[in-house]
Amino acid sequence: MKILERYFFWENIKPFLLSLVVITFVMMLDRLIDLLNVIIEKQLDFLTIISLFSLSLPFILALSVPIAVLTSSIMSFGRMAVDQELTAVKACSVNIYKKMTLLYIIALFLAGGMAYFNDFILPDTNHVLKNLMIKVTYRKPINAIKPGTFTSFENISVYAKEAVGEELHGVIIYNRESSSFPTTITASKGTISIENNANKVRIDLYDGEMHEKDAHEQDKYQIRYFKHYSLIKSDLGFQIDNSPTSYRGDREMNSKQIMSMVESRKKDIDRLENELKPLRESLQELPTNLEDQEVYIEHKKLNNMIKLKVAEKDEIEKTIRVYQVEMHKKYALAFACFVFFLIGAPIGMMTKTSGIGMAFSVSAVIFLIFYVMIVGGEQLGDRGLLSPALSMWIPNIIFLVLGMIVTYTSYKEKSLIDLDRLNNRIKKLMSRFS
Repeated sequence: MKILERYFFWENIKPFLLSLVVITFVMMLDRLIDLLNVIIEKQLDFLTIISLFSLSLPFILALSVPIAVLTSSIMSFGRMAVDQELTAVKACSVNIYKKMTLLYIIALFLAGGMAYFNDFILPDTNHVLKNLMIKVTYRKPINAIKPGTFTSFENISVYAKEAVGEELHGVIIYNRESSSFPTTITASKGTISIENNANKVRIDLYDGEMHEKDAHEQDKYQIRYFKHYSLIKSDLGFQIDNSPTSYRGDREMNSKQIMSMVESRKKDIDRLENELKPLRESLQELPTNLEDQEVYIEHKKLNNMIKLKVAEKDEIEKTIRVYQVEMHKKYALAFACFVFFLIGAPIGMMTKTSGIGMAFSVSAVIFLIFYVMIVGGEQLGDRGLLSPALSMWIPNIIFLVLGMIVTYTSYKEKSLIDLDRLNNRIKKLMSRFS
């Protein structure tokens, strides 16, 4: 009987590796399309291109591994069902599902491995990828200027009629920093560069004029002409260098970091609650006669302070929910490896499909439904309509129950889907329409 267990293992491992390679390759092609414009515009070197794709691979694997488990289980057991191998095993009075115990254990270990991968490896690669993307984006800033459209850097908007090599021609700039009236600068040509590790934008303009309106005396209007003028915008907040930045988003933190951040934010909520309590008490102690000007002003002042602190508290609570949802999402996607095997094996037995096309089609539909539920749950969790844990684990719970149902149906040798009958019905329906 050990031979049968090993046979099931090898019959699943081969299609799993094939499915993993194919699915990862397809998803990498989609990533290639996203990065193609950046690669061409920034004229990236080969090493940077390889770094972008290698750092994108962990995120793709977090999705492709569960899909590969589902596809391979449908493919392998479907093939054994078509070739009557499962029928021969049943004829020997052998319980197939007992001989699949090793596969269930392996699926659980794979889920555990993916949980570690999603929690410790993926956040760091996402963080490095984000830093690299920011560095690449500002590598050649002239490529960020699209001819015929306005491009904004903080309070500066830049327009160029055309870009010729490293120069911008027909430049118009609106600078809204100095006063309530924007300063308009026009120049025949100009260049744009990045300094101070991408924390400073320098725009050099040539042969132009500057139009300014006095903020205090609106009747005064100045026009100044220049041969060369430099406009510098500092403190953009990027500070790109080779060392990792301290800031991390929700997808760049592991569970320990998220829990630490949540505890810190909860302390902020407690502080705001302590600040709100005396404000609300002071508001209640005010006279109810709002016709008194002083009372009205004090009432309005306290109300505004309360609203600001309540808004700050709501924003902190939303941030906490977002991070908690992301933490549960890491483990929910990992546990999907076990759930998908639980549901994939009996579906393969009952559909009796050995074709790789059918296996990919069925698994794509199942994973699409699962992923839509994950995305929908993420939105509900972020908005506070569901708890972060429940919003991320509902898809797994639903598919786990569905897996038990199809497993029981397969064990009782009932048909889940009769493909031949379904195909005949579709043909009859199409013939009626025709």
